[in-house]
Amino acid sequence: MAETIRVVVAKVGLDGHDRGAKIIARALRDAGMEVIYTGLHQTPEQVVEATIQEDAQAIGVSILSGAHMTLVPKIIELLKENDADDVLVFVGGTIPKSDIPKLKEMGVGEIFTPGTPTKKAVEYLRQELVS
Repeated sequence: MAETIRVVVAKVGLDGHDRGAKIIARALRDAGMEVIYTGLHQTPEQVVEATIQEDAQAIGVSILSGAHMTLVPKIIELLKENDADDVLVFVGGTIPKSDIPKLKEMGVGEIFTPGTPTKKAVEYLRQELVS
């Protein structure tokens, strides 16, 4: 039997809008993945700790606050510090086009902007995490 993909869906920082995070969490769950939703106002440290404790293979960061260039690199840095840099990081939210290449250079696997069908995220995770 195939291994179930485990994904942490995180709302980092002061961003209080969680509709997108809940939609992607539900879509991933409905696709057969195990989803751990962190809730609002998490720190990068809390997200990485939850990821390690839950033995998750991926972190989906939902961010609309504009703090993506601060918070996402911190998550990637903490994953490396904790020998968990094999965890796939993907981002969803209002990310300016000019920041997308920078985030990918830092180690973000994929970025989903508003209006992207949830099916794309499901397909992406299956492609990256299922051998």
